[in-house]
Order: sequence, then C-alpha cells, then structure tokens
Amino acid sequence: MENKHQHSRRDFIKTASLGAGVIGLSAMGFSAKSYARILGANDRVRVGIVGFSNRFRSSLFPCFLDHAKAQNFEFVAVSDLWNRRRDEAYAYVKEKAGMEIAKYRNNDELFPRTDVDAVIISTADFQHALIAADAVRHGKDVYVEKPLAETLEDAKVVRKAVEETGKILQVGSQRRSAPNYIAANEYIRSGKFGDIKMVEMTWNVNQPGRWRLPQLTKEIREQDTDWDRFLMNRPKVAWDPRKYLEYRLFWPYSSGIFGQWMAHQIDTVHWFTDLPHPRSVVANGGVYMWNDGRTNPDTLTAVMDYGPNGDPAKGFQVLYSSRFTNSAGDVKELYFSNAGSLNLDTNQVTPEGGLTGRMAAEMDMKENLLEPFTLANAAKMETSANTGGDPMTSLHMLNWMECVRNRKTPNADVVAGYNHSVANIMGRTAYETGKRVTFDDDKQEVVIS
Repeated sequence: MENKHQHSRRDFIKTASLGAGVIGLSAMGFSAKSYARILGANDRVRVGIVGFSNRFRSSLFPCFLDHAKAQNFEFVAVSDLWNRRRDEAYAYVKEKAGMEIAKYRNNDELFPRTDVDAVIISTADFQHALIAADAVRHGKDVYVEKPLAETLEDAKVVRKAVEETGKILQVGSQRRSAPNYIAANEYIRSGKFGDIKMVEMTWNVNQPGRWRLPQLTKEIREQDTDWDRFLMNRPKVAWDPRKYLEYRLFWPYSSGIFGQWMAHQIDTVHWFTDLPHPRSVVANGGVYMWNDGRTNPDTLTAVMDYGPNGDPAKGFQVLYSSRFTNSAGDVKELYFSNAGSLNLDTNQVTPEGGLTGRMAAEMDMKENLLEPFTLANAAKMETSANTGGDPMTSLHMLNWMECVRNRKTPNADVVAGYNHSVANIMGRTAYETGKRVTFDDDKQEVVIS
C-alpha cells in the first residue's frame, strides 16, 4: 500500500512538472498527452500479482526480482480467488523480497486501485484475455502469460482494449526476447537462409503427472474460493476442483497442447515470416494413454500450410507434433530451406539436407548449400542473477519493464498474442471437427471446410 510520504512525493512531482515543465513542450517535441505518459518516469512502478500460480512462483517472480531494483519496480498487491493462494503470495513475497503486499479477493477489488500501476497475470488459460482487457481499461500496463486467448471472441476483446487504451501489454512469448531467436529472425530476414520450405516442431514428454495436481484437488474447498467468478464467460457448471486446478486438461478452460506448447513455437513462425496465421490447418490426436478423465488430447499432430493468401505457389508447411507418452525427440524447432537447416535446439545453421552438387547437376542446376555457423548462443542469456528464473523469461520481463518506462512496443505485443491465438484456435477447431480449417481475414473468423 502507498504511504503518505510516497503519496505526497508523487503529488509534488506532478505539481512541479505541470507548473514548470509544460513550458517548451512543443519545442521538445512532446504533446501534452505524450508528456503526461512520461510523467513520473523515475517513480517506482507498483505491480499487482493476478493469480499466484506455480508459473508465477517458479519463474515470473524470480525473473521480476532480477530487474526490480534496477528498474525501480515492486510488488504491492495480489489478487487470487482462492484464499490459500492469497495467503501464500503474501508470505512468499515477504520472505523472498522483504515486502508486505495487500491481498484482494478478486480483480474488482484490485483494479480500481490507483496506487497499482501494472499487473502480471498468470491465471487459468481461458481467463487471460478478459482479465488483461479489464486491466488495461483500468489504466494498468500488463504482462500476461500465454496463450493470450482461447476463443476468437476473447482475443478480439483484448486486442481492441489494448489498441484503444494504448497501454503496454507483453504476452509471455519469451522466445522473442532471447538472443538466439533474435539472431535466427535476423538471419532469416536477411535472405541468406533462403525461403522457408518446411518447419518441424515437437514437444514431447513422458509425464502422467504433467498438469495434474491430485493432492491439491483433495484439499481445495469450494467455500474457500469463488467458483462463479472463476468460470467468467464459460458455461456455469457445478463445482469441480479438477477443472479449477487442472484446467489445462479440460476444454473450454484450456486447449491443452495447443495453448500451452504450440503457442510458444508457432509464434516464432509468425515472427520470422510476418505471416499472421496459417492458411489452413488439419489435426488429429486423442487421449491414447492417460485416461484420467481429461478431455484434451495427450497426443496431437497438426499440419499447417503457411504463405501469402492468393498465391498457393508460395509457402511452406509446418508439422507440429506433441505427446505425453514418450519423451523421445524432446522439444525441437527445425527450419528447412532448399539450402540447409536451422536448428533452434543446437543454435546451428548447417547445409544439412541442402541441394548437393551431384543432385543439382542431374537437372543442370547449381549446388545450393548454406555456410555453417552458430547463432547467438543461449549461454549469452545468463542474466538471471541467482534467483532461479529462466534466462529467456528474465530478458522478456526486462523488456516489459523497459517498455512500461519508455512506452515503446514490447517484443511480444497484443498483435503477436492475437496471432498465436488464431493459430491455436484453428488447430483446436481442426482437431475437434476433423475438418480442414481456414481463416477469413476480412471477417476475422475461422472457416470449417
């Protein structure tokens, strides 16, 4: 909470700035509106935690601490529907950061607070978009975990809210802040790689307990949370602790593999190519092993066609596969051109698979092979102090903080989040219907063939 000294200081800064600093705005190139947005640029940014999740505790919190002192950010509040999580957040922040934060039962209590400047949202997947929209409408800058949205309706709401308010929103697509991915983007855009012809992506684990919280589902009680608020705009159904805590396993609370994993990887395709979404998607899969009541698949394959609309001769295919039943293959992102390969697991660009001289000569063509080299290595991302946060997320958090200060567009803005949501939604629709799915750009609607 803000004390009287802090409040007086902020009032003094604003009064002094308005009294003395407005003179010469035109000469400095600032409008009154733009100047107002940088008022207090050296003040502390006070941040609310929306959803004290495992993701927040294990990564977002330590990555925030990596830069909080240098950027002058601090946590001041938490909002969580479950009283246990509110109490845990209070104790955790006090222990790890030496701060006492205010506790709120819901966002209707937190968001009207004028002494909260920004929020970090790590709630259930389906809640991200509408909570983020509500936050920016209340004047907060936002860091929100991916997926940004699980339905097009929700995606449109948050995109409109951000574009109308001009608030900073960073989606948790942390690859966009990693040196090796930035180097890959620059290399592909340089034209040296050649046209992308195929992308293969995998995310494989062998974890029956992934996204399961069996002990907590025994301990949580409906009277200790707010089930009706949790459901938001989803159908009103009877209390179900598994859907509250293990929501990633159940539609319509999450699309599972699509929203949790493909969202990360397909975003790099959009980034590297400036293509907003697939031209078409087909998908198949199912619950082939972990028959524990889940409705989202434990095994999934999606095949996506990318390229400019109206020109089928140009484009490439993305093959995405994921399984919970065998971890062979691990997590991979492989880009292929006619001249070779780009491997974002090893950070190596090689001529592997490129057109060799012998094969080219058979058709009176020239050899087409890449010069091998190493992308900016992930080892350069060791900026995560000793807090335990992963380096990519730490750099991504820093980018958000800097953008809150300088009002520049963050690396993973609302458009990037909207686009990965469209790809996810196309994939889930193709899986659910068994049909080929396309997208109508004029209407911004999924089309089932």
